[in-house]
Amino acid sequence: MEIPHFIFGVFGNATALFLFLAPVITFKRIIRSKSTEQFSGITYVMTLLNNLISAWYGLPFVSENNILVSTINGTGAVIESIYVLIFIIYATKKEKAKIFGLLMFVLSVFAAVALVSLLALHGNTRKIFCGFATAIFSIIMYASPLSVVMMVIKTKSVEFMPFFLSLFVFLCGSSWFIFGLLGRDPFIAVPSGFGSGLGTMQLIFYFIYRNNGGPKKSDPASNGLDPEKSQLNQTLIKECTYSIK
Repeated sequence: MEIPHFIFGVFGNATALFLFLAPVITFKRIIRSKSTEQFSGITYVMTLLNNLISAWYGLPFVSENNILVSTINGTGAVIESIYVLIFIIYATKKEKAKIFGLLMFVLSVFAAVALVSLLALHGNTRKIFCGFATAIFSIIMYASPLSVVMMVIKTKSVEFMPFFLSLFVFLCGSSWFIFGLLGRDPFIAVPSGFGSGLGTMQLIFYFIYRNNGGPKKSDPASNGLDPEKSQLNQTLIKECTYSIK
């Protein structure tokens, strides 16, 4: 592994770790209230799947010179597993069953990808098979914050799109994009380029609307709204999980 390739990989690990730890505040709230309230656990389970497949793709016997992809996604898989476990513990019985069922499905998909690539495929064919799986799930995960971008456009306010989160999406996507280019690996470069573009778009909208207060705020109670539900809705909009490649 060449020095520039290694440096961008290390930088990508650092920025990705920041994004993986972003939902910690959400889970501190869940533990404190002993309830998942209206938060969704689906994002964390699907991010776990992406981490597992990406970590597998980065292993030396699948693709060369991508061990840094394995290290960060392996770390991400551990973090997401903790999130999912906490969610299952505090979820309602109905939600618990749904998330547990989805978790079993996700683990089955990963097991299928791993076993097929390990037992039935070899050499470049194995890399292509795992690479396509990695790229597809990476793009899906990078696309998850698009709803927040649409909210910014609609409200003309960046209240629900923090600057530093957008900045780290851009830095993370860009570093892995360059890492993929230097390593001549389209399965890393393409989805990461998509992530870098999304981060750029978020930053552009941030600077367009940063001085715009958006719609005039009013007291939720004066509008006949439950203040607690209003606060929860704002928290739900702010919540955003990213998966990195």
